[in-house]
Amino acid sequence: MKKLCLPLLLLPACAMAQVSIESPKGGWRNSAGSEEQYSQTVNYPASAVNMQQGQAETAQIRGKIAGANKNKPGRLIVNGVAMPIQLQEDGRFARPYSFGTGSNSVEVRSPDGKSRARTQFYDGYTGKTKSRLRVVLSWDSPGTDVDLHVVTPNGGHSWYGNRILPDGSGLDVDVTTGYGPEIYSSPAPAKGNYHVYVNYYGGNSEQQVITVATVSIITNENTPSEKQQTFQVPLRAAGELTLVKSFVFP
Repeated sequence: MKKLCLPLLLLPACAMAQVSIESPKGGWRNSAGSEEQYSQTVNYPASAVNMQQGQAETAQIRGKIAGANKNKPGRLIVNGVAMPIQLQEDGRFARPYSFGTGSNSVEVRSPDGKSRARTQFYDGYTGKTKSRLRVVLSWDSPGTDVDLHVVTPNGGHSWYGNRILPDGSGLDVDVTTGYGPEIYSSPAPAKGNYHVYVNYYGGNSEQQVITVATVSIITNENTPSEKQQTFQVPLRAAGELTLVKSFVFP
């Protein structure tokens, strides 16, 4: 039987999850001199996407979804790109993120999508490193490990066993417990052919037979020539390696 809200005259309204964003703050800022690290350490095995110690406030997405279902992730949307965000027992969330110069927006939604909060800010620091190519992997099941692999034109292969490449690009964290996201980014992508793969490393088949991976590819983020592409790939068996997209940059 569904639980129904009764009129206010009889009982208080049913409580809804309340979303709050602590970082980033809205408005104008200049992140010059901030301790922002372009790549993050890997905590393995990871229970969630953990914030690296010493990461500046300007490179964090942090807040709380009070009263949310902790068994499901919240929804994070950064500059139009959606991804899940894992909640702790108390509803708190934290995510490292390398924001670019200019206007940026962050929206967080409760697991049921009924409550949300949004902030927008402008970073005036023109000398900061920003991503010109970003690949975001997420998936729809808990207790599963899906890995992102990116092969670059110069033969580089970024994955959890070789996260940082000589050209400065890299994968930020390795999420092993479900949902993701894992994010590859590059400040100066080489011209040529890129290949994006996902590897269904392992999962709990008793919970969900098929895991659906979502991959978003963003080029020239926060510029007039920005382009976003999103692909969904069903994964059925552990060990499955799938080519999601081959493309040419720029």
